[in-house]
Parts: sequence; C-alpha cells; structure tokens
Amino acid sequence: MARPPLPPFTAETAAQKARMAEDAWNGRDPAKVALAYTPDSRWRNRSEFMCGRDAIVAFLTAKWERELEYRLIKEVWAFEGNRIAARFAYEWHNAAGDWFRSYGNENWQFDAEGLMAVRLASINDVPISEGERLFHWPQGPRPADHPGLSDLGL
Repeated sequence: MARPPLPPFTAETAAQKARMAEDAWNGRDPAKVALAYTPDSRWRNRSEFMCGRDAIVAFLTAKWERELEYRLIKEVWAFEGNRIAARFAYEWHNAAGDWFRSYGNENWQFDAEGLMAVRLASINDVPISEGERLFHWPQGPRPADHPGLSDLGL
C-alpha cells in the first residue's frame, strides 16, 4: 500500500513527509506508526538495531512507556531522490518527574511506495527543568500555529 508523498522528493513533499512522521509519532500509537515503514525496515536508534515492524512496535511501546508526556518536532535538513535527512527535538519526563529535551538527527530512505525502508537515528538527551520546556501543546499532533525548531532557536 502506497504512503504518499512518494519519492523523488521535492522541498514541499519532503517537508510534508517529515510533518506526517512527526504527527504520527506524537500520536504515540506504535502499531499505527509502524505502518509507515516497510515490513523489513532496518533501524538504528541510538545504540539499538532492529529490523521489521514487530520490532518497531515493541521498541516504540517501551519508549513511550518510559518517555512520558512525549512531544516531538521534526524539520527537514536535506533531501535528494528517495532520501530525507531530518533533525528533531522532543521533550519528555521520566517516572521520577525529571524532564529532558532530546535532540537528534535521522537519515531516512524510502521505497518506491513511500514506505521508510531505513531509519538511522542519533540522539542526545539533555536534562531540563520543567520551566525550560518549550513544547506545551495538548498531547497529540503539534498545532499548525506552534513554532517549529528553527523558530524556537533550536
């Protein structure tokens, strides 16, 4: 099943693809998110390596059980053909109430149907105080009028 927009990407379709990914991840439904990836999608997330939708669902389920009140913003850095490089930041807290802002970069490669076949993510976590939070929208997709990463100086 195709997941438009399809490669080759333009500036507009790459931004659309990144926003669709952001909205899906902010929805925090691992099974729904996994459908955007090929059945044999290969991932590197920090130091974890996985392959396939079942592994993606298991990974995201565990992630969102420990990263509470997760809110994410993505921004396209570069694109060409069937590849997109994105940067992102997300805020979350752990069970003890400690807040973090996680910064990262992702390299994505899509198949002809618009499904992500490869996702390579490098991420760093920075402790922040609750007062330093910048992502305050209600749980779910970021509102259209909420500033993006560049607008926030991130």
